[in-house]
Amino acid sequence: MDSSLAIVIATALGFLIGGGFVALLHVADQHRQQARAVLEPRLPDGIEHLLGALDSIVIVCDPSHNVYQSSPGATSKGLVLRGGRLATPVGELVDAVRRAGEPITRDLEIPRGPFGSAELMLRVRAAPLATRFILILADDRTEAVRVENVRRDFVANVSHELKTPIGAVSLLAEAIDAAADDPEQVRYFTDRLVTEAGRLGKLTNELINLSRLQSADSLEKAEILELRPIVEQAVDQARVAADAKRISITLAEGSGERVYADPGLLVMGFHNLVANAINYSPEGSGIGIGIRTVDGGVEVAVTDQGIGIAPEDQGRVFERFFRVDAARSRLTGGTGLGLSIVKHVVENHGGDIRLWSQPGRGSTFTVRLPLADADEVAA
Repeated sequence: MDSSLAIVIATALGFLIGGGFVALLHVADQHRQQARAVLEPRLPDGIEHLLGALDSIVIVCDPSHNVYQSSPGATSKGLVLRGGRLATPVGELVDAVRRAGEPITRDLEIPRGPFGSAELMLRVRAAPLATRFILILADDRTEAVRVENVRRDFVANVSHELKTPIGAVSLLAEAIDAAADDPEQVRYFTDRLVTEAGRLGKLTNELINLSRLQSADSLEKAEILELRPIVEQAVDQARVAADAKRISITLAEGSGERVYADPGLLVMGFHNLVANAINYSPEGSGIGIGIRTVDGGVEVAVTDQGIGIAPEDQGRVFERFFRVDAARSRLTGGTGLGLSIVKHVVENHGGDIRLWSQPGRGSTFTVRLPLADADEVAA
């Protein structure tokens, strides 16, 4: 056989064998892909659109905790960790669903982050989805739980605070009846009765005010007004208490600053602030009230020379019923609601309040309110 012909035949056979081998590899790869498609889990058709319409945080995973789909909130809320794995409490819920074969709902506490002890309160529901998946729906209940705790504590505190003056009124009424033949004792118990009745009335009024401040229409009577006359009216309401302790109150002139506010609420807020300064100031001391414009707002600073507030208590002074000095509050008839009312008044007007205090030197409460818009003032 001619050598050239042998080379051509060998080359053709090589191409034929190589092509066949490539074809076999292609067929084998197709079979592998088909087998993988059969074995790998696949979300049911249309499920993505359905899950996207839900308000809850959505996670779709398999029984091995591999996440196939999740809402953005799943990661920000700590339900899905980096790497696409479920957080431990969620994984435990998935395991429970896998074993039970039916939906399970749990309230889970998920850490807010790697530092600190703050936690998110989530209600998480997990259920089998198709044959190979677990559907997880989660709702953040952190704020709802916080509000419920505040409500429960508030009711408990109110019950306790009302019990004291009501009990005192009852006992004093009995004492007056028992001392009917002793005019001196009757006068003494009557004075005490008037004091306790006044305390009860004050507490009731402040609870009503606090309730009003928390309503949706707390600024229904708002108007544009000059701030200094409002502060002056609040000072006038506290003048009798200040004179009784020989406390002088100095109010700065101001520069005609105007705010959009409910005058009644604002007077109430500043009156509570001034009254608080009087209650915690020694006799013969002074209280200064400054007014100044700063960064599109107006600040009112109330400074006293009182007992001051310890650093560990400064973060709690605006809590309902919190008292820096419980014994002093009983003597002055304080309810522990005054500064909480101030905070709500200020926040309802779009402002804020901050505190500087040093034990033995006194305190300064600074209220900042937004100035009324220039166009509104001109109108």
